[in-house]
Amino acid sequence: MIKKILKWTLAVVVVLVAAGVVWIGPRNIIGWWRYDKRLEGTLHAGNLAPDVTVLDLDGKTPVALRDRIGGRPLVMIFGSFT
Repeated sequence: MIKKILKWTLAVVVVLVAAGVVWIGPRNIIGWWRYDKRLEGTLHAGNLAPDVTVLDLDGKTPVALRDRIGGRPLVMIFGSFT
């Protein structure tokens, strides 16, 4: 009797997992496993910004954040406005 219950429970779990994979999409599940490695950040309001180096608008000249911090506010925008 217990074996029958376990078999049916396992069958239901397998069907639910398969339905979830079909509903979410197998590529998304693989992406979650491979690429979603986010960690909780440690930056808080008032902390110094981490030092980064980015390319200037010409695409060739490297600009370090530490060189731009000074008397004026610094705004860095990552993304697209299209």
